[in-house]
Amino acid sequence: MSWALAVKDWSVYLVTDSTAAILGKRDLVDVVRSAVQGGVAIVQYRDKKSDTCDLIHTARALHKVTAEYDVPLIINDRVDVAIATEADGVHLGQTDMDIGTARSMLGPTAIIGATVSSQQEALTAILDGADYLGIGTVFSTPTKEDTESIISTSGVREILKVVYDQERKQEKHIPCVAIGGLNASNIQRVHFQSQFKSKEANSWKALDGVAVVSAIMAAENPKAAARELQTLIKQPPPFANQGRTSTKSADVSIETIPQVLDELSRQSPLCHNMTNLVVQNLAASVAAAIGVSPIMSNYGAEAEDLAAHGGALVINMGTVTPDILVEYTQAFKAYNAAGQPVLFDPVGAGATSRRKDAVKTLMAAGYFSLIKGNEDEIRTVLGTRHRVAQKGVDSRPSTTTKEEKASMVRQLAERERNVVLMTGAIDFLSDGDRTYEISSGHRYLGMITGSGCTLGTTVAACLAVWRQDPLLAALAGVLLFEIAAERAAARDDVKGPGTFVPAFLDELKNCSRRGENGYGWLEKRWKVV
Repeated sequence: MSWALAVKDWSVYLVTDSTAAILGKRDLVDVVRSAVQGGVAIVQYRDKKSDTCDLIHTARALHKVTAEYDVPLIINDRVDVAIATEADGVHLGQTDMDIGTARSMLGPTAIIGATVSSQQEALTAILDGADYLGIGTVFSTPTKEDTESIISTSGVREILKVVYDQERKQEKHIPCVAIGGLNASNIQRVHFQSQFKSKEANSWKALDGVAVVSAIMAAENPKAAARELQTLIKQPPPFANQGRTSTKSADVSIETIPQVLDELSRQSPLCHNMTNLVVQNLAASVAAAIGVSPIMSNYGAEAEDLAAHGGALVINMGTVTPDILVEYTQAFKAYNAAGQPVLFDPVGAGATSRRKDAVKTLMAAGYFSLIKGNEDEIRTVLGTRHRVAQKGVDSRPSTTTKEEKASMVRQLAERERNVVLMTGAIDFLSDGDRTYEISSGHRYLGMITGSGCTLGTTVAACLAVWRQDPLLAALAGVLLFEIAAERAAARDDVKGPGTFVPAFLDELKNCSRRGENGYGWLEKRWKVV
């Protein structure tokens, strides 16, 4: 029986780095000792450049330290070094010695881990007898030069599906740690978003820990850095409480929508919009009309203070210069840290290669509570291929069925563990478990600049006041916005898009407040799909 079965804690897995850029002039053994004292549960000695004799000398010194604290020492790649130093096991990459040969040389009690970056690699490693998996590379990192692909949190989740199936078949636990670009700023999100849920068994498969390199090796105080990581990985991220309360019904009652609108009026939340100049005036006007406190600021350094007010952030990707992407990232990381909702509007995501790259950059940098876009934009975020590039910010004429659109939003919401809204003639809304088709709105909304962006402002405000069920909050925001548009378009004084805008603002104000007859305009315009 492998010692891996006896290892109970995989939470913080340290991979060493002896390069001057990371270690500096410090002694490797001293850094590892400090890290183990701080809570590192497993140490992997990784050194691609030293001679064999030096590797053995250092590994023995490290093993003396890890043994003192009852922490396993794993040797990267080099089975011969593991044997010579009586280390606890090896970690093998895809181009290293095969697991079967390593097992025959090391014996049945050695821990053998494998790096995997795809479902097939994971399945092969498990069937070959790997005791645990290192899944990645999650994010790009300068410490691993031979990275062939970045799999992000969604790739980790896909691999965990395979692991879950094999655990049930083999009736044993297979530990998994993620690796690649992980640090104190993102390990909670990676752990949260990568979890796989089996709907049939109503059970979860989550990472057992994270493998880090520079987050500890380059830290001024490795002990403190390890302790911080140990604390973070065992706690849910601040935004995790934005999940819905459990419900037996796939639908929501129309009587619950007024509760969200009442809270919108009562709380009057701050809505921080990071958007382009073309839209700012209308977004601020819409926010004011529904009783929300708007602020238009594209300066990321302000976000920490603004997030403390308990509102929501809207990132409207109208502009994708390198500088603004830095501001976006700084802002929504601040809102993530404060546990406040962030709505992402990937405007024109499929129009250019730069915009596609911007989507990847932002999706990798933090957690979005809700992603809102037209069909082409949602398709781009999901990662499905376009036969024809998106034209500007407009969606191409749709050739997909309602069922296919519902499937897209459901799939993306399930992958990101958030809420997804696809706008169009008919809207589709999903949190991965529940999916709604919404029939509301008016064609004039498509004739004014920024209507989709300001829908984001309205929905974000509802997210800020109704944390217990983000899907319900989003539904309330969509109905408020789109039925107000219908009421405005039906007015005698509205002759076209020019006269529509002021009437729309009036109706938004009227619809967002409880009147003598409550919310008399409210109708059930959604159905479960």
